[in-house]
Amino acid sequence: MFVIRLGSTLFWVFLTVSSILLFPVAVLIWASTVLIDRRLVLLHRFTCFWAALYSWFNPVWQVRVAGREKIDPNAAYVMVANHQSLLDILVLFRLFTHFKWVSKIENFRIPCIGWNMRLNRYVELVRGDKESIENMLVACETTLREGSSIMMFPEGTRSDDGRLKAFKHGAFTLAHRVGAPILPIVVEGTAAALPKRGFLLQGRHAITIRVLDAIPSARVASLSVEALTEHVRDIIARELGERPAAPSAAAVASRRA
Repeated sequence: MFVIRLGSTLFWVFLTVSSILLFPVAVLIWASTVLIDRRLVLLHRFTCFWAALYSWFNPVWQVRVAGREKIDPNAAYVMVANHQSLLDILVLFRLFTHFKWVSKIENFRIPCIGWNMRLNRYVELVRGDKESIENMLVACETTLREGSSIMMFPEGTRSDDGRLKAFKHGAFTLAHRVGAPILPIVVEGTAAALPKRGFLLQGRHAITIRVLDAIPSARVASLSVEALTEHVRDIIARELGERPAAPSAAAVASRRA
């Protein structure tokens, strides 16, 4: 337990100190590119590097990314991933592809890290607030039409036990509105490395990110939001070795139509 506590303390100290040092670099990149880099691609790429440091320099995490070649750099996706741990955010940056996060507003208030999220024009959300949800959808629509992908956790929050929770409809409503393809992504191993409750890292764990086949916009349009939500959840559940949820009556009707 002493080793775990010591390792966890060193990790969080490194994260804090490095964030203080790297945020001014982010500001410099933003100030020098904002007028010519409309989508802030370079700033996001620097943010990917910043986040990747915490897995690159942590000897107990072996992060493997599979299926990166399935990402079309010219496509604007609604990217959806399962959410097991706080670490999901860090390791998904290892994709090193362009996207804007949708994140709860509290994260934007974190010194340095949250300020950098604002520089990147990631999209904030007040969970459970209908007006905020609609504002988020409008902001995401604009972002997609400008050519940037959106990254969302359709479960809405981290799983308590590592198992897949029910999906909320926001990401799939967004894909329907814009006619955007959906890119499912599976994250495994982070729940064991850092469970939802607490901040103690739990030793050596293999972490895998798997990019699955994109769901083309024509397929998105052919399903109702309810059926699409369940279809994508079933795809991710099968990849995780979990049993798909029983389809709702609305989803069954949509598939028959």
